[in-house]
Amino acid sequence: MADEKKKYSIGGSALMEGIMMIGPKGLGVSFRLPNGTIETDLRQQHMLKDKYKIARIPFIRGTINFIDQMAFTYKILMESAEKTAIDLDEDTEDMSKLDKWLTDHFGPKMMAVIGAIAAVFGFALAFLLFFYLPSLLADGVEFLVKSDITRLKPLLEGIVRAAILVGYMWAVSNMKDIKRMFMYHGAEHKSIFCHEKGLPLTVENIREQKRFHPRCGTSFIFLVIIVSMLISTIIAFLFPALRAQRLLWLAVKLLLLPLYLGIGYEVLQYAGKHDNLFVKITSAPGLWMQRITTKEPTDDIIEVAIAATEACLGIVKEPEITEETTENNDPEEHFPAEESFSTEINAEDDEV
Repeated sequence: MADEKKKYSIGGSALMEGIMMIGPKGLGVSFRLPNGTIETDLRQQHMLKDKYKIARIPFIRGTINFIDQMAFTYKILMESAEKTAIDLDEDTEDMSKLDKWLTDHFGPKMMAVIGAIAAVFGFALAFLLFFYLPSLLADGVEFLVKSDITRLKPLLEGIVRAAILVGYMWAVSNMKDIKRMFMYHGAEHKSIFCHEKGLPLTVENIREQKRFHPRCGTSFIFLVIIVSMLISTIIAFLFPALRAQRLLWLAVKLLLLPLYLGIGYEVLQYAGKHDNLFVKITSAPGLWMQRITTKEPTDDIIEVAIAATEACLGIVKEPEITEETTENNDPEEHFPAEESFSTEINAEDDEV
């Protein structure tokens, strides 16, 4: 029974007006379209871990899988933004001059262009907020106290980094679109819990589940911060001269990032399979953070989660037989090619 549960473990990600679920039958992607209908399809995800053995080696697989999953999720996220956006031909009179210029020059590819620009600025902002600024503030504290605290600076940086992350997430959670995306995040977690308990995937059953999951990507981020604090503090104690030079220290931190990701990933996988004091302690910050990054979903959002979960599990519901559907009732139209994938995907290594 335990082996079967492990075989059919699932993971996923929240999208803009949609959810992506990874399971034994493939990748189920469901969107709530502007007309109110749900679009669902089943896809094959070509992961590096399925092609190369090195991508499955513990402590190495974390960085590879993180980058691989981030790139794929970003692609699906951009697709969700395009599919769920209002038709560009509508309300053109209400567009700003910038919107009209982007629409005229890029048309249907506008969201992809905006996404690419946003990604570049996003990486730059992430470096500024989570690498440079904590280091700068730690140096500022040393200047204020007028004492050598080089060995304690990594600890201060970690605290500042965590505070910035919490503050940033809290700020964006109040934005309308992000708040709704966090509701999809909550529905994703609830659906996974419902599946793990072996309950039928119904709105009523999913609504009753908790929305905080220990294998969430939010927990992973906090694990990486904690690991970086510990390792950086040890390095600062052993080689204080490295921390004394800010630019050199930033370079060292960047080089050590794969190590942080690798250790954090293994701890996250362990937390998803065990329930003990160590897991409770390491999972606590991420679970607390999920009070911000997940919201209670409405029933219409839960319906999207059900569609994506059923797709990745290969569950196909028969369409209702009506006068309109008795003719030309092709099951391929109801759920396209659910058996088109020969490779079974084990989702135990995917973040929730």
